[in-house]
Amino acid sequence: MPDFTVNVPLGPEALESADTVFVPAAQEDYEPQERGRISADVARALARVRPGARMASICTGSFVLAAAGLLTGRRATTHWKSCEEFRALYPEIEVDAGVLYTDDAGVLTSAGVASGIDLCLHMIRTDHGAEVANKVARGTVVPPHREGGQAQYIERPVTPPEQCSTGPAREYALEHLGRPLRLDELADRASMSVRTFNRRFQQEAGLTPMQWLTQQRVDRARQLLERTDLPVDRIATDAGFGTGTALRQHFHAALGVSPRAYRRTFRGAASGSSASSGPVGL
Repeated sequence: MPDFTVNVPLGPEALESADTVFVPAAQEDYEPQERGRISADVARALARVRPGARMASICTGSFVLAAAGLLTGRRATTHWKSCEEFRALYPEIEVDAGVLYTDDAGVLTSAGVASGIDLCLHMIRTDHGAEVANKVARGTVVPPHREGGQAQYIERPVTPPEQCSTGPAREYALEHLGRPLRLDELADRASMSVRTFNRRFQQEAGLTPMQWLTQQRVDRARQLLERTDLPVDRIATDAGFGTGTALRQHFHAALGVSPRAYRRTFRGAASGSSASSGPVGL
């Protein structure tokens, strides 16, 4: 796709009154030989930013913040393809390659370009609350909270569905999420030994069978929290967690919020709607 130019009416003097400053990703500016430094023009522009202004970067824009010294001693991220290079150039920065964005005391960074949307929703949520962020997310057809980090997007071989040897076991598991499922039971559905099944499953799904099963149960609980008024203990049973305590532990580990808080966000935003829009895309 050809590059394009964005023309803006204001010069760097606008930075002097900005409350939030974004540094975008730009291929021509952030080639590897350029990443350890910034141009004199960029340095002069950043020097105009008033103290206390919020600084944020999209994708490899984090290299600019790092070269300007704005990330020293802080936690940050960038696109997963560039994380090792980022670590090598800036060992004084704590690089987290597994998240979609970071927020360290007013200096924020995001992973890939699309993660900039996650970062912006986080900023809206911080400034105006979850209800406003949720409304913006639904209006732009994106999830208010995207599950997981960017580790799930790292390239790995994908097995075509017709060649997925563990597919029958997964289909069986999804049909029986509400009851205990043993590893040997799933392996038997795939006509494999437990050892072979475990190895094949990780190759095809990128997760262990039990990690995948927990993920599916969390997703089932999310659907029930969004679509029904069932009590948390009943949802825990239907999703296969057994107890409300177990559901809360797994739910918080996966999403960072409690089932009750999640329901407040999604059911609250949906109340008053003339028709159900179904679950948010994950």
